[in-house]
Amino acid sequence: MKELISVIVPVHNGQEYLEKCIDSIAAQTYSELEIIVVNDGSTDGTAQVCEHLQNQYDNVSIITLPDIGVAAARNRAIEQAKGEYITFVDADDRLRPDMLKRLYDSLQSTGSDVAGCRFTAWGTEIEWKRIAGSLTECVEREGTETAATPLAGTKNTEIETAEAVTQFDSYHYLTDNILRDNCRCWSKLYRRSTIGTVRFREELTIGEDMLFLVDLLPNIGKAVELEYKGYGYYQNPNGLMKRPFKPAYMDQIKCWELARDEIVKTDAALEIQVNAKLMIAIMLTVGKIALLSGKDRRAVKEYLTICKEKMSQYGRQKESYAYLPEGYRLKIGLFAKAPGLYVMLYHLLQSIKR
Repeated sequence: MKELISVIVPVHNGQEYLEKCIDSIAAQTYSELEIIVVNDGSTDGTAQVCEHLQNQYDNVSIITLPDIGVAAARNRAIEQAKGEYITFVDADDRLRPDMLKRLYDSLQSTGSDVAGCRFTAWGTEIEWKRIAGSLTECVEREGTETAATPLAGTKNTEIETAEAVTQFDSYHYLTDNILRDNCRCWSKLYRRSTIGTVRFREELTIGEDMLFLVDLLPNIGKAVELEYKGYGYYQNPNGLMKRPFKPAYMDQIKCWELARDEIVKTDAALEIQVNAKLMIAIMLTVGKIALLSGKDRRAVKEYLTICKEKMSQYGRQKESYAYLPEGYRLKIGLFAKAPGLYVMLYHLLQSIKR
């Protein structure tokens, strides 16, 4: 008998894309699923779409909340979930038909606690149809069984299907995934026992994905990552990262500060890598501020001052610069010496591009 997978889908004002997201989950080749949709304070027609989906699919349940944020929405669903395994899907994204089966099979064959795969970004229905229709079939060697190689730290290994798979212990999952930008909670399948009492940090609006993985590290014995691109990430023009700067965007920095506190407990030497992440987060935040009009920038100048102070703090550790892309080194150098000039030039350049 197949084990149950709980698929958690938080949604806020997602009437335009929720149904197709759920359709892609319901169409999975792994059929033992419960789909938990969390309607988090939607003010559009999302509630009606949820009702329709619940009538259409026997395994869809709805939780209705008063706009308490995506982290809290996921946490409420975790509490309700009945599955031995849990996965998260954003309501504007979609899954290729065999994603969950591949992740489930990888967990079973490797004995891992978390299995993840890569994703493909898409922006139009034509792009999605092309992606969803281009499934790469496993090519099993005749007369052999599909099996994973032993735990190999950071070395690439392969399952007997010509599909690249990499296994990690907890430490290398941190260094070779989380600290190398594979810090998303979606496109992964977790054992329920691995999540245990770990929950998303509800005080954050950005970065809760990464911190969830950091908080999981003590519970991870082994993890596996597939090269297979099973998750379809929608480049939503109205997504959080595309919106104008708001004070809550400072969470981009706060989340890495919180992560640093946990990561240095594992290995103090990793602080220089986290500092590099913090400097990048600061520059992303500065970029958001720079996109504002002159009047709006003046209204939030206190946050630009905070960014300057934090850059001075984290930029002192010169070893961290080795972990920065060259482009960021140049940006950070200019911002550190002439923050006002950097903001003006960035605003002008982006205006020209638009």
